[in-house]
Amino acid sequence: MTGVPASASGGPSGARSSAPEPTAPEGVPEVSGPAAALEARHPRSGKLAAAAVNQASVWNVANLLTMLRLVLVPGFVALMLADGGYDPAWRSLAWAAFAVAMITDLFDGHLARTYNLVTDFGKIADPIADKAIMGAALICLSSLGDLPWWVTAVILGRELGITLLRFVVIRYGVIPASRGGKLKTLTQGVAVGMYVLALTGWLATLRFWVMAAAVVLTVVTGLDYVRQAVVLRRRGIAERAAALEEREEA
Repeated sequence: MTGVPASASGGPSGARSSAPEPTAPEGVPEVSGPAAALEARHPRSGKLAAAAVNQASVWNVANLLTMLRLVLVPGFVALMLADGGYDPAWRSLAWAAFAVAMITDLFDGHLARTYNLVTDFGKIADPIADKAIMGAALICLSSLGDLPWWVTAVILGRELGITLLRFVVIRYGVIPASRGGKLKTLTQGVAVGMYVLALTGWLATLRFWVMAAAVVLTVVTGLDYVRQAVVLRRRGIAERAAALEEREEA
């Protein structure tokens, strides 16, 4: 018997106390709490719990606002067409639903970018929600005879066309949102909102001119996006050709 404790002589206790704490590999987030305890006892179950924690980030405030807009679409249509579609009270409620959808559209993207809440779900659902509420409003207005069908066709045709164009040229780069595009969206929202309300007199005249401005901005910004897409594609092709030439020379 030496009288030296096992912890000091390098025995089992000392080995435990001197061994470094295990750390997560670089680039892999550490899991704490119940998921960490579960992973220590049952590695497979712990990994599943950690994955569940990561997936919970989809349910953030930005995505919830996007989901709210999607839910508002059928509610808006029901309110818009209630009692034949011409009752001022129902139209006012429909306007409220449309206004909420437009306001949340201004915030969800900003929140996602500011607080790092961007998810794959949000990237897909956000543009769908935007076009769904606007398309529903335009189609309802045209079906009720409040708005010419050609206006609806121009606005929706532009939105769908630019969306497809973005996908076509995405291999060469991303077309950024312009100030004109943002102004177009705001003007469209105001114009459609005014048409949803049962306005008369000078307000009815005003909404006509606001919608006219929205249509002009829709066409002008659409043509500008086409120009940007052509420039982006040409630049991308030129850069790929230059890179290929450098490889051949090397």
